Amino acid sequence: MSHIKTVFLSTRPSFLILSLSIVTLAASIAHFEGAVWHWSLFLITLLAAVLSHAAVNLLNEYQDNLSGLDFITHKTPFSGGSGSLQQNPQAAKSVLNTFKFIMVILFVVGLYIVYAIGWQILPLGILGIVLVIFYTNTITQYPWLCLISPGLAFGPIMLLGCYFVFSGHFSLLALALSMVPFFLVNNLLLLNQVPDLQADKKVGRFNILMKVGVKQSMYIFSLFELLALFTLILSMIYFDLPDTLLLGGIGFILALPMIIIALTHYQQLDKLMPALTMNVIINLLTPMLIAVGLWLAKT
Repeated sequence: MSHIKTVFLSTRPSFLILSLSIVTLAASIAHFEGAVWHWSLFLITLLAAVLSHAAVNLLNEYQDNLSGLDFITHKTPFSGGSGSLQQNPQAAKSVLNTFKFIMVILFVVGLYIVYAIGWQILPLGILGIVLVIFYTNTITQYPWLCLISPGLAFGPIMLLGCYFVFSGHFSLLALALSMVPFFLVNNLLLLNQVPDLQADKKVGRFNILMKVGVKQSMYIFSLFELLALFTLILSMIYFDLPDTLLLGGIGFILALPMIIIALTHYQQLDKLMPALTMNVIINLLTPMLIAVGLWLAKT
């Protein structure tokens, strides 16, 4: 396997679609609230978001390879790493250097955004960098912080940051709707940690599954899923949003069977797999459908 292919696979390209969903939602909120649509700005912002997501994955792959975690995980399509560095360990330096290169690009882009649009985005940018750099080796030692960090990254940080780029300001509507991916993405990582539980213990991680137990964690998972749906409904009521946003509820049709599977089969990986699949579908589909609902309401 070539180094280029290993680096590419280490970005976990199939998961980068999540960034597309979040950026599209941010753009739709901005457009709904009156911001002028520019395709060039959307594509540049999307590229920056995808690069930041890829950077997280690259560093995670490098550090999990270094710790030996990815050698002992039970790999599924949704967890356990890409496996690319285990097949080509000589590419580890290339993966790390690509991460550093991307971070330099993002730093330059961030400085330009601060200069051209406003300094108000700076705290979000700094917090985002902190999460990227410290997630794998540090944040995973603190159960509650580990639980909410993924949602913070893709909800309030990425969505609000992109919204600011599109509109030049922040809004309560953007903040409220950012809580939908906050809860959903937290759940994405939470459920994906179940197959990795024993491997994570061996390398010294201490996540919420270890803190309160897997069964109790599945109750947290269920609560987060309901809070994501309630956030959407309450946002529609409070901001008097059009009924087209009910499109965002389509993804939640899978929520009930997913929760039932998670609560009853959390100890049986083969029976848990459908829930992992549903979890990914809900995370990718819901922000995109909310975005479509906002776009239809504006046209």
